[in-house]
Amino acid sequence: MVIEDIILLCRKKSMRWINHILECIFRRGICMDDIETALLTGEIIEQYPNDYPFPSCLILGRTEAGRNLHIVCGSNGSELWLITAYYPNPDQWTDDYKQRRKL
Repeated sequence: MVIEDIILLCRKKSMRWINHILECIFRRGICMDDIETALLTGEIIEQYPNDYPFPSCLILGRTEAGRNLHIVCGSNGSELWLITAYYPNPDQWTDDYKQRRKL
């Protein structure tokens, strides 16, 4: 996956909001606009090419308020499947939120 394809699908509103992400963002106090903003300004920090049913990736983006946000999404080429989103825990991620800390 490449970020340019993700941005294009996001701009075209070709996004599938699966139930899991909707439940997660409601529980975590993340709004849908924050997801879109983070996708449009983000970068891919991990790739999961063997995920099922589509390859997916982890994106680090920022919300309108400037908070770091991680989003896992996959794509079948014509739709962006939004899987989950969360505010990264600083205890589990390096200071730039791009790499997992070794435990």
